[in-house]
Amino acid sequence: MISPGAKGWINKYLHLIENGTITLNKKRPKEITKLRHMHLTLAKSGIVFGYPDQLIFGKNLDDSEWTKDEKLKLLLFESLLFVYTQIHKKEVFDREKFLNALITFYESHEASSIRKVFGFFMKESPEEKLEKILTDRIDIKLNLLENRWWINSLSNVFAYLDVILFDDFEHRNDDDALEENYTSYARASLTAISVSAHADGVLEGKEKNLFNIFLASSNLKDEVRDEMKDQFKKGATFSDIPIFVKKHWLLKRFLLDISILTIVSDEELTNEELEYLQKLTDYLEIPKEELEESLTMTENFLLHAQHDLEFMKNTSSYEKVYSRLSKRWGKILMRNKEKLGVEIRQSKDLVYLVKKSATEDLTKEEKELVKTQFKDIVKSVPALAIFMLPGGAVLLPLILKVIPDLVPSAFKENEIDEN
Repeated sequence: MISPGAKGWINKYLHLIENGTITLNKKRPKEITKLRHMHLTLAKSGIVFGYPDQLIFGKNLDDSEWTKDEKLKLLLFESLLFVYTQIHKKEVFDREKFLNALITFYESHEASSIRKVFGFFMKESPEEKLEKILTDRIDIKLNLLENRWWINSLSNVFAYLDVILFDDFEHRNDDDALEENYTSYARASLTAISVSAHADGVLEGKEKNLFNIFLASSNLKDEVRDEMKDQFKKGATFSDIPIFVKKHWLLKRFLLDISILTIVSDEELTNEELEYLQKLTDYLEIPKEELEESLTMTENFLLHAQHDLEFMKNTSSYEKVYSRLSKRWGKILMRNKEKLGVEIRQSKDLVYLVKKSATEDLTKEEKELVKTQFKDIVKSVPALAIFMLPGGAVLLPLILKVIPDLVPSAFKENEIDEN
């Protein structure tokens, strides 16, 4: 239907929108703010981690023949499109306006490779220019052979900065729009990674590999790259993270997400590291409850992408992450057990399926029914919104196992007393 590796794929994608094959309608739940909705949607797609998990709009497209880079390239395009549609939600989608906005945005981008596209391909159409730009944006120019295995795990993580910057660009006439540039955002992100890697006082090999792949994907000038390398070796503190980050909702959550990824890449999450993350959220002025959400979201991502992530391929790594996630969910559900009890009592189907799951595995259809029932519970227990992220099914056995012990009354009220 569409091939992101061949010329003309953007034109074909936009044609699929025009003929109704792809729809841009992305409803936001009333309980979730616009920015949180954007963050969760983008995290759900995998673009936040530079990993093509699932498309935002074209979920029904056949991607079985696509390479990982082709998937990420189309996902980056969709992420930019998603940002544009959220900002211009009250307007009818205009293909030309969207393309012109993207072209104008990339004309002001600092990456030298992008400027070459405009210098050598002036006669090409906007779609053709964008295809070359997006191909460049997901390409990692890495010469460090010892880190080659990370290429098979994560692609260009900093491509997500384009999404954040495009959101800034479209808000440039707003009072809250920041006038920072790509280099300042990339430097701030690398600084956050440096601070996180030194959180427990020990630099692990995996943390070094992760920093190198981030540095390679940053596409910074040589002198800036050297400066960030020195900072990583020496270590950094919160004071090295620019103050402007605190004012930027999407950027500071990206810094938190990649900081968590850096820390859990060594499989363990020590008390010192958890305490550091709590201090980081305080410094960035992020509500403490969102740390729990980001931790769960990141660990859920690791479990869902375990077959592609090199350091997650051994059984012990999976078990460590899953065990840590299980304990956290036990605490989350315990704090919300009263609300859960009320919600569960209102659904006979859910009560039956939860009781059944305690003694036997649910069928695929039954699991989907449970997920559907949980959507209503999410409204009163926001922490369960994480359950709707990619790989949410990984959490299902865990949740079904814990709930009967936390809210037993929900399963006993309707039982008949045989005596």
